[in-house]
This record gives sequence, C-alpha cells and structure tokens, in this order.
Amino acid sequence: MAHREGITTETHDWTMVKASSIVKDQKVITIEGSLPVEEACNVLINNNISSAPVYDAQVKEANHSAIIHPRSYVGMFDYGDVIAYILLVLQNMPPPGEDDEEEFLEQREQKPLAGENLTFEIKDIVRRALQGEEIPVKLASDLSQKNPFYSILPEATLLSAVEEFAYGTHRVCVLNPDGSIKGILSQSTVARYIYDNQRHFPDIEIMMNKTLRQLGLGESDVIAVNADSPVLDALSLMSKHGVSSVAVLGHMGIILGNISMTDVKHVMKSYRHQLLWKTCFQFVSLVRTEQGIDDGQDRLPVFDVRLDTTFGFAIAKLLATKSHRVWVLDERERAIGVVSITDVMRAIASSAGVEVKPHRGKSASRNSSP
Repeated sequence: MAHREGITTETHDWTMVKASSIVKDQKVITIEGSLPVEEACNVLINNNISSAPVYDAQVKEANHSAIIHPRSYVGMFDYGDVIAYILLVLQNMPPPGEDDEEEFLEQREQKPLAGENLTFEIKDIVRRALQGEEIPVKLASDLSQKNPFYSILPEATLLSAVEEFAYGTHRVCVLNPDGSIKGILSQSTVARYIYDNQRHFPDIEIMMNKTLRQLGLGESDVIAVNADSPVLDALSLMSKHGVSSVAVLGHMGIILGNISMTDVKHVMKSYRHQLLWKTCFQFVSLVRTEQGIDDGQDRLPVFDVRLDTTFGFAIAKLLATKSHRVWVLDERERAIGVVSITDVMRAIASSAGVEVKPHRGKSASRNSSP
C-alpha cells in the first residue's frame, strides 16, 4: 500500500517528516521594509495573516537579483510588534481629546524619553512619531523582541521545528536551496498537521486521549484584566508578560472573554486609536460584533476547557477558535489556568524524548511564553 509523502505508520515517525512537506503550495506574503507601520499592518489585515517577513529592498537591489536573498530579511512583523509600537508611541502622546495637545508635544520633546535603557532605534521611532513622520516597518520589525526571523532548510525534520516551537518561537521560515522562502511553518500549522494525522502516529493518538491533568497541563498563572479597565492596560499586560492574549474578568473573577494580539487590527483599521481608551468589555463586544460582520455569521467562540478535558479536545478547540491559548475553568467558571499553543508544542516534544527546560521571563526568544 502506498503512503502519502511524509506519512508512515511507524511509531514516532512524525519526528522524521520533512518540515517542507507541510508548507507546499503556500503563498508567502512579504513586506518591503520602507513601508510605514500602518500600511504594513494593513498587509497583515488584508491577507488575513498574523505575521510576515520584512525585507530591505536596498539589499535586494545591491544583489541585482529578482530573488530576495536571505541577508535581505531584516526580521518578522506581527501584531506583537504592532502592540509594542502602539505602547511605545502612545505613552509619549496625549490622550484623545486633550485640549492643549500642542503644549503637551512641546513639553514632551523637551523631556528625556521614558526609560534610560532605550536603544537608539527606539528613540528614533519615538522622535519620528512625535514629529508626525511615518515610521518604516523595518524599524518596528521584532520590536516586541518576540518574533525574530528564524529559518530552516527544506530537509529539516518536523521534530526540529517542534523543538524550536517548544521554546516559544511562533514560526520559522522554510527556505528553498536558492535562499527564497518556500513557506512559513507556524505552531498552529504543526498542531493542525499532528492533530489531523494522529491515527498514523500511535504514541500521539494515545497522548490525545489523556486529560490535561494527566499531562500536567492547565494549572498556571492566569494573566487577566478587569472588564472595566482600558484596552491599553490589556495591551500593556500582553507586552509585559510576553503573552498573546489576556483574559477579561467580570464580577467574582468570571471570565467574560479575552483580548488577543490579533484584536489590535480593529484598532489599526481606519486608525481608530480612540478605542484604546475604551473599557476591555466594550472592546470585546465590538470585536465580537465586527467578527460577525466580517465572517458573515455570529462568531462567539468559547475559549474554555477543564482539567479533565482531553489533550486532543483542547487542541481541537485551539484550532477551531484560531486562538493561541484556551483558559482552564473550575466548577465555578473561574479561570484557574491556561493551555497555550506553546504548551502543546512542549508536550509533543516531550513525548518524543526532547527535554525542554521551563521558560522564565521574556528577555530572549527561547525564554518566552506565546
């Protein structure tokens, strides 16, 4: 019996599947580095993607080649960078409706920038923003320090990618032999592949039927914001803790929803920065309404599971809601933990015998939670 490429029925054979086989026929969207941040964000929105490689056209021209050389790529740009950019710029700008805006800006230009350890590049971004200049996206790529440009060769195995993902890397670029990008492999793409093909991998199938409790998942600190807090507080929490979403809590700690990195696109659409001063509950309601309009249906995904939920069901919910994390609730509907897509990658890597050290903080790409 013939098998599809990359699929066999041997135990642990998923570890030897070539990463390149999962990104076949993928259309890769790239962003030219001189494009303003707002326009680069529109590229993500219009193509319904969360990240794209940024290249420097000047380096490309110097190589006199139609192919973008690997050295031309200056980083990745994602919604985490958009949030970092918004926080960086807006903390140095007056709130909307400020009567003495000109006086505020004059005073702000005379003051040193917040934080003594700001790099020259970050100071340059703030100065340009204060002067009303457009900020090229190549200055803002990986501004969050969470989304570096990682690349692997086509013959790299799925296990090598999963191991990288287990340390918090969100995506890696699979390069062609000529240096061009064949495709972008994300944590979610790998989770989808392994989930859909679990019947070919007995060890994975057994693991899918275990509960979160049995796998030691789901009991962790919940990073949350109160429903009446401004949206800026939610973005600040995401940036501070290096996470892709925060829970929105109501009375008695009941979870009302969540705000994720990708939700920032609703702020960037038509430059509606005033939304950042709305309450988190107002913002969640707006996002749900606009998702219904965009999708042509009322889309209200439920982002919660229980400790006795199976690993497979938790992954299915992550994939169905296109979320990077699901909240674990107790019998009182209170959030007691979270299962992130990085936790999923870490568990899968561990099942293949990879020892993944616990992550602490977010100072380095290998030490961060998604």
